[in-house]
Amino acid sequence: MYRQRKQYGKKQPRTRKPQRSTTLTVAAVAALVPFAAACGSEKAADDSGSGSVGAGGQRVTGVRWSIDSVTVDGTTHRAPDTAHVRIDDGGRAAGSTGCNSFSARADVQDEGDGDGPRVRLSDAMFTEKACAKTPAGFEKSLGRALTTGPLTPKGEGERLTLTTADGDTVRLSRSEDASLHGTRWVVDTPGQKGEKGRAVLTFDQDAETVSGRLPCNRVNAAATVSDGRITLGAPSTTRMMCEGSLMDAEKRLLALFDSKVTYRIDQQTLTLTSEDGVTVRAAAEQ
Repeated sequence: MYRQRKQYGKKQPRTRKPQRSTTLTVAAVAALVPFAAACGSEKAADDSGSGSVGAGGQRVTGVRWSIDSVTVDGTTHRAPDTAHVRIDDGGRAAGSTGCNSFSARADVQDEGDGDGPRVRLSDAMFTEKACAKTPAGFEKSLGRALTTGPLTPKGEGERLTLTTADGDTVRLSRSEDASLHGTRWVVDTPGQKGEKGRAVLTFDQDAETVSGRLPCNRVNAAATVSDGRITLGAPSTTRMMCEGSLMDAEKRLLALFDSKVTYRIDQQTLTLTSEDGVTVRAAAEQ
C-alpha cells in the first residue's frame, strides 16, 4: 500500500556554534523520501552523460547510490545490502530501504552560487511494511538525520557523506554495475500492464545463449558477446497470440535477433542498440 509521507517531529536544537546552512544534493534528498515514514563493472561503451554535479564533482543524477550507514547521536546503524536510491535525469527519485520502496518528484535547480544543485521533492509516496531483516532503528534514524534540517555533502572518490548541522551523518557509495550475464533484465515494454506483457531476458555466459519471455511468447537464441557487441542468433519462440499492442512490442524486440547489437551497462540499466539505430532498454530485476 502507498501512503503519503509522514513528518517527524522536529528535534530540539542543540547549543552549537553558528554554521552555514547548505541545501541538499540530489542524492541526499532522494534518500530521505521514504524513511521519514517507513516502519520497521562492466562497461561496453563510454559512460559520459553530464548529469547534475554536486560536492566533489560527483555526478548525482543518473547514479544508483547504495546507502551504507547512518550515524545519529554517536550510534551507527548499518544499512541493509539492498538499500539504495537513484535520481534520474528527468527529475524522478526512486529507491528502497531494503524493505520499503519509494518514489518522488525531484526538481533540481542550480542557483549559481557554486554550492551545486538544489533539489525540491514533491508527491512522495512509499510502501510501509515491516521486514525482519531491516531494523526499525535504521529507518527511524535515517529519517531523523535526513529530515530535521540542512545537510552538508562531501564527496570522496565513489563515496558521498551527508552531514547534518548536529553532526549526524549518512554515508552513500556508488553502486557497482550489474553483470550482463546471469542478471534477469526486465525490458522496458510499451503496453505493459503489471505482469501482463512483462518481458525478461537472461544471458548465459557458459551456454552463450539468451532466454526469457517476450511480451507474449517465450524465446531463446544463441548470444555471443565480444568487444562491446552481442551477436544474437535466430530466435526460437512459442507461438501464442496476444493483444495487438503486445504483439507489436514483441515484433520490435524480435527485430534485434539474428543480428549484432551494441550494449552498454550503466549500473542497473542495460541498453541494446541495433545496427539500424533501434534502442531497447532494460533494468536489472531487484
